[in-house]
Amino acid sequence: MGSVLQSPPPAAATARRRRALLGISLGYFMVLLDTTVLSVAEPDLARSLHASTAGLQWAVTGYTVVFGALLLSAGAVADRLGADRVFRVGAAAFGLGSLAAALAPGLGTLVALRALLGAAAAACVPASMAMITRLYPAPADRARAVATWAATSGAALAAGPLAGGALVGLAGWRAIFLINVPVAAAVLVLVSGREVRCPRGTRAIDPVAQALACAALGLLTDALIALGSGAAVHASWSAAGAALAAAAFAAAERRSAAPVLVPAVLRAPGMPAALLAGAAVNFAMTGVLFVLPLAFQRDLGLSAFETGLAFLPMTLPFAFNPLVTGRIVARTGPRPPVLAGLALLTAGGAALGAALLASAPYPVLVAGLLGTGFGVSFALPALATAVVAAAPEGTAGAAGGLLNAVRQSGATLGVAIMGAFVPDGSGGFGSALFAASAACAAALALAALRPARAAGTR
Repeated sequence: MGSVLQSPPPAAATARRRRALLGISLGYFMVLLDTTVLSVAEPDLARSLHASTAGLQWAVTGYTVVFGALLLSAGAVADRLGADRVFRVGAAAFGLGSLAAALAPGLGTLVALRALLGAAAAACVPASMAMITRLYPAPADRARAVATWAATSGAALAAGPLAGGALVGLAGWRAIFLINVPVAAAVLVLVSGREVRCPRGTRAIDPVAQALACAALGLLTDALIALGSGAAVHASWSAAGAALAAAAFAAAERRSAAPVLVPAVLRAPGMPAALLAGAAVNFAMTGVLFVLPLAFQRDLGLSAFETGLAFLPMTLPFAFNPLVTGRIVARTGPRPPVLAGLALLTAGGAALGAALLASAPYPVLVAGLLGTGFGVSFALPALATAVVAAAPEGTAGAAGGLLNAVRQSGATLGVAIMGAFVPDGSGGFGSALFAASAACAAALALAALRPARAAGTR
């Protein structure tokens, strides 16, 4: 009888795992919400802080540059210190940083705080994947958990533009950061149980290589933004600095006993194509979320709240389609939904670009918005499954961190490159959307020519 009393009923254990999974998913929800909720606030932010298009780009990319670069070694930090500890610290820092961002007195302060939020987000994402692996060791259960995680976090993309539009309409851009504070508090409560405790490890970290990776990505982004603003000399110096930092990073990686880019992960079958696809998806998604609010509000005269509503055909599929994708992956493996997603993104970007170039009314844009939304929600959950399945034994955390790193790098480049088509006071929206379509078309061609040999969930 004593042993029975010490073992909790299976139903109670299942409920605690679901509670923890909800907290983990909300953590990722919070990270994504901070990206999407800002998109519809761009015009109000520009008016309030007298920001140019380049300033708006840095308000967005100040987050994604740091997020993407730190993800390269955030998995190593989680493995060494315990994923649950790193996740909780990241969630708490994200809530406090969001509160500070809401009080930012100027654009420079806001960009700096966005960079700190990127560091906090980087702490959450690889740790969340490691925690799910700990919660659900069986592959089939883990696949269902990943689908739930993707659907819950995808809801952030659906909620972001609409919630952002409503908040900006009621209280201005500062209100969009305050929404993270109660979400962070809820996350910390939900993941407080013993089920998500993760052991410490001995994996080493190379701070020099990590700093060089951050410098290379930051300088490259600055070069692209400066080029789009017509500052050719500035762009040349930043591009040269990015090249030097990248070369130094490559040299440091060759000498490092604990490289940031784990060679076994990079050599896994199908990994390069999957990583390129992840970068292309985020290039298109984040670039579209940066460009379209400006087009809607400048050319169509929509308010912030109306802009959020206009995004619904694109964002609603993010809330439910990942669950459908999870079932498809379980039956066929990840490759078919990845190819379908990239094809839809290619078509969606082309349709949006053509409609904007033709100054078409909003109803004509709906088909492109739907294609983009379904494309993202097919591709991303399948890519996560493909990368984890292809990773060698014991490297799932590093593989997940690498996928998210290249995704955020793609997001950064999407805002920088697509924003370069939209200089202050002029058009170029349609050309920017064609750039998104081209990026996804290139990834689709590579994925179709070099199919991943890694097996999907069985």
